[in-house]
Amino acid sequence: MDDVRSDNTRHRGRRSRLGLLGVLTGLLLALATPAALPDPGGRTPLRGTAYMGIGVLAHDGSATRAGTRSADDRGTRTEGVDVSSHQLNVPWSDLWADGVRWAYTKATEGTYYKNPYFTQQYNGPYDVGMIRGAYHFATPDTTAGATQADYFVEHGGGWSKDGKTLPGVLDIEWNPYGDSCYGKSKSAMVSWIRDFLNRYKSRTGRPAVIYTATSWWKECTGNHAGFGDANPLWIARYASTAGTLPAGWSAYTMWQYTSSGPTVGDHNKFNGSTDALRSFATG
Repeated sequence: MDDVRSDNTRHRGRRSRLGLLGVLTGLLLALATPAALPDPGGRTPLRGTAYMGIGVLAHDGSATRAGTRSADDRGTRTEGVDVSSHQLNVPWSDLWADGVRWAYTKATEGTYYKNPYFTQQYNGPYDVGMIRGAYHFATPDTTAGATQADYFVEHGGGWSKDGKTLPGVLDIEWNPYGDSCYGKSKSAMVSWIRDFLNRYKSRTGRPAVIYTATSWWKECTGNHAGFGDANPLWIARYASTAGTLPAGWSAYTMWQYTSSGPTVGDHNKFNGSTDALRSFATG
C-alpha cells in the first residue's frame, strides 16, 4: 500500500510539473505571436474561417454595420450577396425572390483552405438565374501572390465568358490572424497584390476584382494608385454611402454596404442595372 501511495504521489508530482510546463509554454507562445484581430464575437478565428468583411467589421463597421436599401437603389444599382461556409447551404430561391440578382462565394483562403460548401453555394445561384462568381481570401504572410492565384483558379476561381460568371475577386483586408498588414511593408504588399493579379489574368484572361476598404488600403499599401485602370473595385463600407475610394479609382463597381442584411449573407450593390451586370460578367 505504501508503494502504491508513493507511486501516486510521484504521478501527481509529474502531472503538476507537466501542467506548469504547459502553462509556461502557452504564455511564451502568446508573447511570441502577434496580436490577432478578434472576430466580431471577441474570439481569434481559426485559419480558414475568415470571410469577406471580417476585418472591416472589426475596424470600420462595428458602429455602423448596416447601410440602407431604398427603392431608388433598386432602380439604379443591382442587389447582390456574398457568402462563405458560415452560411452553410444557402436558400438561393428565397434570395432571388427578395431581389438578389448576383452572388459571390468564398472558394479559397491562402493555399490551405477550400470552402466545403462551395458546390452548393456556387452552383445554387446559377441554377436560380443569378450571375455568380468566386472570391479568394488573401493571406500574404503564408505564400506568394502568384501561388495563391493558382490555388484559387484551380479550386473554383476561374472565369468563363458565358454571361453568368463574374470575374474572380481578391479579398485583401485586415489580417484576422495577426498583424493587420500581414507583416509586410507597403511596397512589399503592393508587390504581392500585383503578383496575384498578374497570375490571375494570365490564367483566366480576365482582370480580377479587388475587394478592400479604403482605410486598409491606405494603411497597408500607402494608398497605391496603380491598379485602378485595370482592376474593378469592390469597396467595403457599412454606411449609407460608399465614402472616399482608394487612390486610382474614381468609381466603385461593387459596394458591400452591410454585414447584417435582411436575408442570408452580406449585402452588396453592383453599380449599374442588371443589363450592365450581365455585360460586366461577359467581359
